[in-house]
Amino acid sequence: MQYKNIIRILGLLVALLSVTMIPPALVSLIYRDGGGVPFLLAFLWCLITGILSWYPNRNEKGDLRAREGFLIVVLFWVVLASFSAIPLILSDTPNLSVTDAFFESFSGLTTTGATILSQIDGLPHAVLFYRQQLQWLGGMGIIVLAVAVLPMLGIGGMQLYRAETPGPVKDSKMTPRIADTAKHLWYIYLALTVCCATGYWLAGMSVFDAICHSFSTIAIGGFSTHDASMGYFNSPVINLVCVFFLIIAGVNFALHYSVVQSRSIKNYFYDPEFKIFIFIQVVLTLICFSVLMFHGTFSDADVALDQALFQSVSISTTAGFATTSFADWPTLLPILLIFASFIGGCAGSTGGGMKVVRIILLYLQGLRELNKLVHPKAVFSIKLGNKALPNRVIEAVWGFFSAYAAVFVICMLLLLSTGMDDISAFTAVAACMNNLGPGLGEVAANFSSISDFSKWVLIVAMLFGRLEIFTLLVLFTPAFWRN
Repeated sequence: MQYKNIIRILGLLVALLSVTMIPPALVSLIYRDGGGVPFLLAFLWCLITGILSWYPNRNEKGDLRAREGFLIVVLFWVVLASFSAIPLILSDTPNLSVTDAFFESFSGLTTTGATILSQIDGLPHAVLFYRQQLQWLGGMGIIVLAVAVLPMLGIGGMQLYRAETPGPVKDSKMTPRIADTAKHLWYIYLALTVCCATGYWLAGMSVFDAICHSFSTIAIGGFSTHDASMGYFNSPVINLVCVFFLIIAGVNFALHYSVVQSRSIKNYFYDPEFKIFIFIQVVLTLICFSVLMFHGTFSDADVALDQALFQSVSISTTAGFATTSFADWPTLLPILLIFASFIGGCAGSTGGGMKVVRIILLYLQGLRELNKLVHPKAVFSIKLGNKALPNRVIEAVWGFFSAYAAVFVICMLLLLSTGMDDISAFTAVAACMNNLGPGLGEVAANFSSISDFSKWVLIVAMLFGRLEIFTLLVLFTPAFWRN
């Protein structure tokens, strides 16, 4: 294991992270809210620590193997999220404990959107902007950004890309060079962010709110600058803008790239995962609308449709924005939407969950097993679109599902051991592993009331969810550490 090389890389990334402390400090200067000093101190801390880690190991260069790739990916998220907590620890407003600051930081960078904060409207603009910026940076994965930058510093990126990129097939690339792939992803990501911010501004948001919410929308994060989230604006037009860009962000970015390259939106409709993803959104919206009207939750059909559409897309894509307390809806709906978050977005999107393509493959594998019961000697292949998939991919999906369920159960049992009620424990783990944010029961509004031990358990759940289980789980196998 090339430990000195890994430390060198981490030092570079921590030094780069220091640059992200400057925009919140500038926002504080613009709004004169007095919240900029912690970010300047954090900037110096990250810069000095990064240089001290890099300089002694600056000549330790070498090709990264797969094992180093997995370790660096995990350390990227753990180290950078930890350093990102520094300004929150140093800030007087909000006055957070170390545990709360780490929870907020990890939740932001993993785009989970779970928060321990209340009275968000009264926070300094610098802190509000920083929380949104964390989600934006984490949306496509800091690793993808690092892959675009590190080749220029003499660090190969293919191993990192394979370890970070979600989906059942890890070796597909849009362009021959991995650095070009990462750059194209970020061009699309940046363009969508600008379009989203413009849409919010035209719909009636202030410039500050439009920029901040575009960060968390394209990242499918769910953080807001207001306690009432999107409900603060009370605008169906803003809700529609949010839904539109959540759906776009929930689609595989490689598919977006192919559409841009071919200049034809037909590519969307050739993709089986995209079609199922849209189908899920439509079905959830219709179910929510029907149940809300049946129970008379909203007297006006237009309002019911607006709320049903927004909450269905927001929860199922794992964004977690809110226009109303969906936990107060008829019991079927919050439970249904929480389960929908297990599906999440498409592979290669900024959404959380197990990803639509994996659910499709699990369904097709189930059908194949049923057909084998009827025709034991027949050979059935599983196809995604027109492409037959090798059994290795199906086995990997089943392995992922098993590991996901095992980690979920362990985390939930740990929460139950603290005395948390079953609904709160189940939905808290679901909210964090699916990178969703809001739960039900004790964690419906925020996570401030739960114990510190529970918060650390959920921080681990966030990492498992964001790193897609195996990337983190492989570090716990003895074989990984053998030479």
